[in-house]
Amino acid sequence: MDLYYSEAELAFRDQVRAFLDASLPADLRHKVRSHLRLSKEDWVRWHKILAAQGWVAPGWPVEYGGPGWTQIQRHIFEEECALAGAPQIMPFGVNMVAPVIMAFGTQAQKDHYLPRILSSEHWWCQGYSEPGSGSDLASLKTSAVREGEYYIVNGQKTWTTLAQYADMIFCLVRTDPTVRKQEGISFLLIDMHAPGVTVRPIIMLDEEHEVNEVFFDNVRVPVANLVGQENKGWTYAKYLLGHERTGIAAVGRSKRELAFLKRLAGSEKKNGKPLLKDPLFAAKVAALEIELMALEVTVLRALTRADKAPGPEASVLKVRGTEIQQMLTELMLEAAGPLALPFDPAYLEGEIEHSVSGIDEATPLAPYYFNFRKTSIYGGTNEIQRNIIAQAILGL
Repeated sequence: MDLYYSEAELAFRDQVRAFLDASLPADLRHKVRSHLRLSKEDWVRWHKILAAQGWVAPGWPVEYGGPGWTQIQRHIFEEECALAGAPQIMPFGVNMVAPVIMAFGTQAQKDHYLPRILSSEHWWCQGYSEPGSGSDLASLKTSAVREGEYYIVNGQKTWTTLAQYADMIFCLVRTDPTVRKQEGISFLLIDMHAPGVTVRPIIMLDEEHEVNEVFFDNVRVPVANLVGQENKGWTYAKYLLGHERTGIAAVGRSKRELAFLKRLAGSEKKNGKPLLKDPLFAAKVAALEIELMALEVTVLRALTRADKAPGPEASVLKVRGTEIQQMLTELMLEAAGPLALPFDPAYLEGEIEHSVSGIDEATPLAPYYFNFRKTSIYGGTNEIQRNIIAQAILGL
């Protein structure tokens, strides 16, 4: 594997950088780099900017509205966006349900949903986890009973990220309770505005409304919204999770956060000198940087499988990527020390220009740290990923 970019790839990187310099709004760049909270309007604004450029879905084929990039070009684009401080494109539509619709959906589903994902007309959320069905996802109980040309859906989903904004939810539902649990699941596309759908917020420790419970009470879903075959949803779910786990590695974002950590540790003092000059702390940062470099090489190796759907290597990327993200937040807290203690929601929400503590860089770090405790859980817990690695790669 050649670890160096070709001249054409370097030229593409320059093109992406020039676009970001000219098109990424300064206020969005500031929010992302300063760990401030983004609104729905922020995410949609950046989505529309990229859509106008034809770059909002870098992994999509040209026939569906994608740019037709190679895997290396996509990697370069995502890394440069992260380094520049661009908001994340919400993955639920572009990177999660869209590949499933492309691979298994009907032509009518492709024609209806894919353009609306590109334009951001539809905001999607994911209906997988339930109370008691998280890591053991196949034990889910939300039911869908067919009555004529409709499924009647009843049940509950939980930890549903940004469901308060969603127009659509892709849902795993049980359509046959009499067979082995993995064999009785179907994949449904459900209108979040349909009668019987209720969204209840789950407010987290940092007072942010990021996740929700979603309840279905006799919700009528057209049979035309079934993706693929009835009772084959587990196959489509695993396909989707491979795409999700690959993206969770987020090498570009970790590179940006590593640079932030170095700046922070370079300004904070210990015994009168920058913390980054302290041998023990510097060794921690160096070890983390080495781990991040190794992860990037592993990602590039995975890209050589460009002609295949993500396999068990996605679990490797998910585990190591999330561990690195958590280590970064831990070292940020260590560098900030007591300066990270003040909790200032008004500053985090952008309602005031500066934190009341007077330490703008440090104020968001405690909420940021707590938020990143979840990364080793969502997308399938890291313990589950290690089981997948043991079985699929090591043959244990």
